[in-house]
Amino acid sequence: MSLELFIALRYLRAKRKGLFAVVTTLIGVAGVTVGVAALLTTLSVMNGFQTDIQKKIVGAQAHITIMGARSPRDLDETMAKVKVDPDFAAAAPFALGQAILTVRDRSLGVVLKGIEPAREFEVNDLAAKLTSGSWEILSKDKVPGIVLGVELADHLGCVVGDEVVLVSPKSVSTPLGLLPKMQKFHVAGTLKTGYYEYDSATAWTGLNAASKFLGVDAGASGVGVKLKNLSHADDAAKRLRDALGFTKQVRTYAQMNQTLFAALKLEKAVMFIILTLITLVASLGIASTLILRSVEKTRDIGLLKAMGAGPNLIRRIFLVEGFLIGGSGVIMGLGLGFFLCWVIATFPIVELPADIYYLSKVPVDTRFGDVVPVASMGLLLSLLATLYPSSRAAKADPVEAIHYG
Repeated sequence: MSLELFIALRYLRAKRKGLFAVVTTLIGVAGVTVGVAALLTTLSVMNGFQTDIQKKIVGAQAHITIMGARSPRDLDETMAKVKVDPDFAAAAPFALGQAILTVRDRSLGVVLKGIEPAREFEVNDLAAKLTSGSWEILSKDKVPGIVLGVELADHLGCVVGDEVVLVSPKSVSTPLGLLPKMQKFHVAGTLKTGYYEYDSATAWTGLNAASKFLGVDAGASGVGVKLKNLSHADDAAKRLRDALGFTKQVRTYAQMNQTLFAALKLEKAVMFIILTLITLVASLGIASTLILRSVEKTRDIGLLKAMGAGPNLIRRIFLVEGFLIGGSGVIMGLGLGFFLCWVIATFPIVELPADIYYLSKVPVDTRFGDVVPVASMGLLLSLLATLYPSSRAAKADPVEAIHYG
C-alpha cells in the first residue's frame, strides 16, 4: 500500500470534530451517487425507446430498400445480384407510390405499397401485424383488396368490407381530356405496426394492382432485402451499391428514417450533457469536503512537511482521498442505476398512454457501452473537484501549519 493511500484512508476513518464535516462528506458521496444513477437510468430508458422504435420500423419494412427498377428484365437482374450477397436472407419486389384515398366525404393522402404477401412476409413481420381481415383476399376479387393502417382507417372511419376509391396524381387521357386516374378497392384488413408514421399514412395492396394503378412499367418499383444480421446493413448496402451501379438507389432502414434516428441520437447526447453538468455541480460537495479536511489537518500537513514530505506528496494524499470519495459514489451510483432500471423494466411504475406510444411500460435497455462512459465521467468529475483543495493543502507553510490552532 502506498503512503498516499495509507494516509488518505486514515483521514477518511478518523473521527471528525464536527457534524458539519461528516454531513459534507455524505453529501459529496450522495451527489455523485444520484448523478451517476440518474445518468445511467436515463440513458438506458432512451436506449429502450430507440431499440423499440427500431424493432417497429424493421418489422414494417426491409433492412435494405433498392429503388430504380426500369424494366422486368432489370428487376430480375437486380434480384439475381442481391441473392449472391453473403448477408442475403430474403428479398421481395414492391411497387411504391402516392395516392389520395377517399371514403364517402373524407379524403387523405397515402403511401400506396404493392406487395406479394408470401414473399413480403419473408422480409418483414407484417403478417403478424394484421388486426382484422385477411391478406389472402388482396387480389382474389374483381375489385382489388387493400389493407390500411389502423390510424388511417380510424381517421377515414372505414372498416373491413368498405369500398374506397384511390385517386392517382397521374392523369389519364379521356375523350373529355385529362382526368385523374381513379380505381375502386375494398378494405381487406387493417394492421398495426406500432409506428405511427406507417399506421396513419400507409396502405398495402397486391403488387399487380398497385403496378397497374401507379403506372409502374417494370412491374415493381424496387426490391426489399432482409439480411441475416441487421448490424451488417451498412456494409451490405455498400456492396450492393458497388454491384448494382449508380442507376439504383440503395438505402438501409436507418437511412430511410434518418431524421428520426438523428433526433434520437441528438436527444441522447443532450441528456448526457445536461446530467453531466448536474453531476458536476453535485461533485462540488467533494471539493468542500476536502477543503474542510485540509483545514482540519493543517497541523498534520505541517508535521508531514517538517518530516520531509514535499508538496507533491501532500497533493497526492488529497487527490487519493477525493478519488476514494468519488469512486464510492460512482460504485453506489451504478448499483442504484442498475436497480432502478430493473424496477422500471419489471414493474409498471410509469404507465404510458397506449394510443400514443403503443407501449404499456417504459422500455429499458442497459448497454455496457453506456456504463463505461458514465463511470468514467463520474470518476473524472470527482478528480477535477479535488484539484483546488489538493493544491491549497500542498501550498501550506509548514511553520504556520504546525502552530495552527
